[in-house]
Amino acid sequence: MNIIELAKNTILQESESIKRLANYIDKDFEETVKIIYESKGRVIITGIGKSANIAQKIVATLNSTGTPAIFMHAADAIHGDLGIIQEDDVIICISKSGNTPEIKVLVPLIKNRGNTLIGMVSNTDSFLGLQSDYILKSTVDKEACPNNLAPTNSTTAQLVIGDALAVCLLEYRGFSSDDFAKYHPGGALGKKLYMRVSDLYKNNEVPKVLEEENVKNVIIEISSKRLGAAVVLDKSGKVLGIITDGDIRRMLQKHESFEDLKAKDIMSTNPKKVDHEELAINAFNLMERNNIMQLVVMNGDNYVGMVHLHDILKEGIV
Repeated sequence: MNIIELAKNTILQESESIKRLANYIDKDFEETVKIIYESKGRVIITGIGKSANIAQKIVATLNSTGTPAIFMHAADAIHGDLGIIQEDDVIICISKSGNTPEIKVLVPLIKNRGNTLIGMVSNTDSFLGLQSDYILKSTVDKEACPNNLAPTNSTTAQLVIGDALAVCLLEYRGFSSDDFAKYHPGGALGKKLYMRVSDLYKNNEVPKVLEEENVKNVIIEISSKRLGAAVVLDKSGKVLGIITDGDIRRMLQKHESFEDLKAKDIMSTNPKKVDHEELAINAFNLMERNNIMQLVVMNGDNYVGMVHLHDILKEGIV
């Protein structure tokens, strides 16, 4: 047995099955999206065996993209869990064959309740296919399993149809990145979508010097505020420039004595600024593009603080 070739063949077989799924996207799929979108209830997704595992993943994807969904195991449903289903809920039943005993018991019970039944099935002539109001075709010719038994191509097809359904619903309802952040507040993903510069800079000191300040005081200010830089202001509080650790080193290389130098003599003009309400990830991108470690934080025309690269890295945003 050539393990590498066998693995490659499995991947190629599954990819070919997925490619053919595009031919099965039809009016029933379109109507399913509209029915779910317009429904006042939830999406209840059920299945048994490996199809139940796929159902749980689709439920998770729908919930995270703005479509309320609940998983109901087909075997548990016929032993009491039918109580999950409410009047306005839309039911999606997933099965490759569409003829398993549990499905044959469950489907009539759902139909009797009057809920819309959508079958995600490979065999459209099956019991499930014939009883469904709409069909999501997850048809595959065979499994990647050499014995054509273990669910491989079929479960991947179900997964992809579920993803297609979720993406269509996401687009249909105009689900934005801000909406996405509401459902994913934890971890790096959530922080990228909601954490702002204002959440970071307020924990820092506000290093600043006047333009006429002597270099000794500038160095003391930079060292004491521990951000590697100080902003240079005029008497009215207007930002004139910034002095970083690098500016201090360049000053020492350029001048034999710095006793007569002022902050305005060694500062870098036009420092990179960021609004306090800007997303932290955008601040990071600005630092990365300009190869700098700090950004001057502004609230309108007012200097309010400084955000450092380490502040962003510490939050795990990148």
